[in-house]
Amino acid sequence: MPPELLALIDRPFILLAVLTVGALIGIAVERLVEGQKRAERRAYWKGRNAGQRGSKPVQLKKDGLAEKPGGNGANATDQLARVMIADFSSRPLLNRPEANLFKALDAAVIARNPRWQVMAQVSLGEFLTSPDKEAYGAVNSKRVDFALMDPDARVVHAIEYQGSGHHLPGSSAAARDAVKKEALRKAGIGYHEVVAGHTTAGELKRLVEKLVPGE
Repeated sequence: MPPELLALIDRPFILLAVLTVGALIGIAVERLVEGQKRAERRAYWKGRNAGQRGSKPVQLKKDGLAEKPGGNGANATDQLARVMIADFSSRPLLNRPEANLFKALDAAVIARNPRWQVMAQVSLGEFLTSPDKEAYGAVNSKRVDFALMDPDARVVHAIEYQGSGHHLPGSSAAARDAVKKEALRKAGIGYHEVVAGHTTAGELKRLVEKLVPGE
């Protein structure tokens, strides 16, 4: 055993100090490497986003994964890298007026026929299909506020909640609604609107009685 090491063993306090300094140096090096990797990831995404400006948008598959131009498949690795450096937090699925309408609508449907269900914020791409890929892409990510689903898990009616600012000047809501209405009409799915401040509880109940068959 080297004499230097024997000398340190004879002096345990010095040995402990040496080991502590070594551990601190190791931690500092590890943090430095991790910081460099984090900076490289951020620089990569900054350059990637800058390079994509003015280019065609990335196409999305039905499952939401990005698809490279040319059909090379989803780039889940890039998505994971982006998610790892981002922050996330939860938020309510519905705002307060929508939540109140959902509770009233759900109670009315259950009272009418408990085998039917009310679904909220459903993407059209989840219950519509089309052999025309471009037409399907036009409605895939659009949503209906509420969907009435029969016992066979098929959406039969869509209900849209029109808030006070839905049709304000400059809003594109009317154009989006027209796209959804036409797709739903062609699929044989009913489209109905509930207008804020105009639809009473009694009118909502009568609407449900009209749309949902009794048990």
